[in-house]
Amino acid sequence: MKTQLKKFWLTLLGLAATVTIQAQLPDPGFQIDERTAFVITDPQNDFLSPEGVAWGAVGQSVEANNTVQNLETLFQVAEKNGIPVFISPHYYYQHDHGWKFEGALEKLMHNISMFDRGDQLSTEGFEGSGADWLERYKKYIEKDYVTVVGPHKVFGPEQNDLSLQLRKQGIDKIILAGMSGNLCVEAHMRELIEDGFEVAVVGDATASAILPDLDGNQAAQTNYRMISSHVYRTQDLVDYFAETRRNK
Repeated sequence: MKTQLKKFWLTLLGLAATVTIQAQLPDPGFQIDERTAFVITDPQNDFLSPEGVAWGAVGQSVEANNTVQNLETLFQVAEKNGIPVFISPHYYYQHDHGWKFEGALEKLMHNISMFDRGDQLSTEGFEGSGADWLERYKKYIEKDYVTVVGPHKVFGPEQNDLSLQLRKQGIDKIILAGMSGNLCVEAHMRELIEDGFEVAVVGDATASAILPDLDGNQAAQTNYRMISSHVYRTQDLVDYFAETRRNK
């Protein structure tokens, strides 16, 4: 009887250990090389400026993550180390307001005129608008190491030319950051991975809407960890490139 009881407990403990091991997510890691680029989504006023129309929803997360400064740090790291940057912006033109159906967040964005531009061939009224870049980023985005691709229209890059531009420049490894974390960043992460790119995310260079009973930042950070190859902090990248320069 004692032998059978001992076997029972050993089996139970073995099963518990197996469940624990399987529940521990691996970190596949991410090697930065000459085929690596930063991709930044929506570095625009409506998300990142206190005057932006979405600030009431995302501002708490932006400030907690230090997102504005961290994104600027990524631009600086990229420039200093010769890493290309691709911007995937979000614009809504007048004809986009004629859509016959929308998801919940699409409906909200259209209701508050988020990222609105009158026409894709005109920049009238664009300067300083909610769709414009955050002012402190313009000096980086205007440089030749940055490629601005066509706008994405919902959350992911399926309808713009991001993948084409990356592949044409020989890029197959992505370090992803920007706004907003659980929507556009996560959608870009998922689509780029499905499209054959290796993707890491800079978790504190994103931010998400925090609404009553809905914590977008928590959802985003969980999914980055579960889906991407690696989750960086901004300081991790600063330290990595500083160490790389010291070792040259």
